[in-house]
Order: sequence, then structure tokens, then C-alpha cells
Amino acid sequence: MQIGKLKMDTPLALAPMAGVTDLPYRVICREQGCGLTVSEMVSAKGLLYKNVKTFSMLRIAASERPTAIQLFGSSPDDLARAAKIVEETGADIVDFNMGCPVHKIVSNGEGSALMKTPQLAYEILAAMVEAVNIPVTAKFRAGWDSDHLNAPEIAVLAEKAGVAAVAIHGRTREQFYSGNADWNIIKQVKQAVKIPVFGNGDIMTVNDGLRMLQETGCDGIMLGRGADCNPWIFAGLKAALRGETLPAPVEIITRFAMIKRHLQDLIVFKGEVIALKEMRRHVNMYLKGLPKSATFRVKFNQIENYEDFIRLLQEYQQQLLAD
Repeated sequence: MQIGKLKMDTPLALAPMAGVTDLPYRVICREQGCGLTVSEMVSAKGLLYKNVKTFSMLRIAASERPTAIQLFGSSPDDLARAAKIVEETGADIVDFNMGCPVHKIVSNGEGSALMKTPQLAYEILAAMVEAVNIPVTAKFRAGWDSDHLNAPEIAVLAEKAGVAAVAIHGRTREQFYSGNADWNIIKQVKQAVKIPVFGNGDIMTVNDGLRMLQETGCDGIMLGRGADCNPWIFAGLKAALRGETLPAPVEIITRFAMIKRHLQDLIVFKGEVIALKEMRRHVNMYLKGLPKSATFRVKFNQIENYEDFIRLLQEYQQQLLAD
């Protein structure tokens, strides 16, 4: 699959997720077969104001490339200037967020609110394309609500603006993450434009991903919640797309080794205090569905140092293997 002049080895992308798709986890997903990693969404204004925390979100590891940095905002001039900063710091792609449904984003006319102002969305994308030499992509939703499913219109405008690829989440802003994603709207977007289209929404298994490709005709798939602390889904999809034997189900030892590795990488990237706080959320996802997980999730939420975390992890693993 190709976005502009950039080639991906698999048509599989990691969707941007706040609190999830930081550098350490993007590297993990790339190792498992993800073809394109995308950062957490980054504030254009934060970059222009030279916010230190915002700039730290632009860091990219060589081993995760190709990588897109996703920006959000509502001013064409701000987004153009921010896109230039993203390009200068080494991103392979600059992506624009038109899908975030969170109130504090939408109330500023950003994220999925831009689905209600197609002309402004076009002006932003055109300004970003004009400002940089790397590909510009956009991610958006089916529409604002069920009465305004204008994703095909937005896709046509994005293509007209020079955008190199689009990703469409099959839910409206009104749905947030509830209900079912409308894959038919993804099909409509694919039929409306010639640029590559990523389908997103309700891909929780390898079969889901294969079915989306078949039913919508999209060029690639973008995984969000289905890949949250489940990086192995990329390995399964990659094998399936190549006609290879699917990997065996993830064993306990493998899962727990990944938890340990994830924490260690977070410590290197963010320091032990922040890493342990963030890992409380991640470990809950890694352990979801395992026996006795509720009891151990409570314990992990009380851990305050690396040694105790690893000790508890080993205790839980031994219990599971003994049962």
C-alpha cells in the first residue's frame, strides 16, 4: 500500500488513541506487523506556543516508521504552521483529526465538529498540504449524527485539497463509541475517491479485519480499540493477508512478558513515576478476561515502584500457570 510516495509493507494502521499510542506502544505494534503507526493527537496551538509536553509527543523511534503525527485544531493558518513543525521534526506523514468526539474538543470547533463545516475543513487541509512536502492524511467519522452522514462529501473535499489518504470511522459523533460502526459508509467513501481509504471501527478480531476489507473494498484497515494492549492482532492480520498460517493464541508467558517489556519501555521514555501510573490502565487491558484478573487489577492499581510491580506480575503468572 502506498500513501503519496510512502510505501507501507502491510495495509494495517494503528489508530491514534489518547493515552495509548505513545512511542513505546507504537514500537510494539510495529514489531507485531503494523504497517503505519499514528501518534496520539497533538494540539496545533500547543506546538505554536512551544509547549514542552506537546513537543515531546513528536518523538519518533526509527524502529516504528513509517509514522504519522496527528494534529488537531480549527485554524487553517495554525494547522499549516504546525504541520511544518511536524515535518521538520521528522514525521513521515502529518495527519489531521476530524474524528475526536470529546466535548472539550468539539466545543472548540475541533475534531468531529469540523464535519459540520466542510468548507473550513477543506481550507484547513488545503493549507496543510500547501505547507509541507510530506503526505497529509485525514481521519474523520461517518458524520455528525445519523441525519448528517457526510463522510463521502468530506472525503471528496479532502482529495480536492491534495490529501494523500483518508481514514473513516464508521460511527457518527453522536454515537461516540457506542452501537455498531456503519461499514457501508466506508464503502461509500471508497467509491467516492481515488486516494487510499482506511476503514476503522469494530475490528476486534482477524476475521473482522478481513471481512471489512471484503465488504467495503477499502485499501487498508485502521485498528483502535481492537489493538489496545492487543498488539498481536497485527501479527494475525499480517499472516492472514499473506495467506500464511495464523499465529497460535497468545500464551500466558508471552502476554506477561509483553506487560513487563511495555512497562520497561515506558520507564525509559517517561520515567518510573509516570510510567507506573500509566501502566495501571494498560495492565487492566492486558489482563482483561483472564481468571482472577479483577483481584489483581486492584493490586496493580496500588503499586508504586517497579520492583513491586514485577513481583506481583510474577505472582499472578505463577497462579495462572498452576491452575
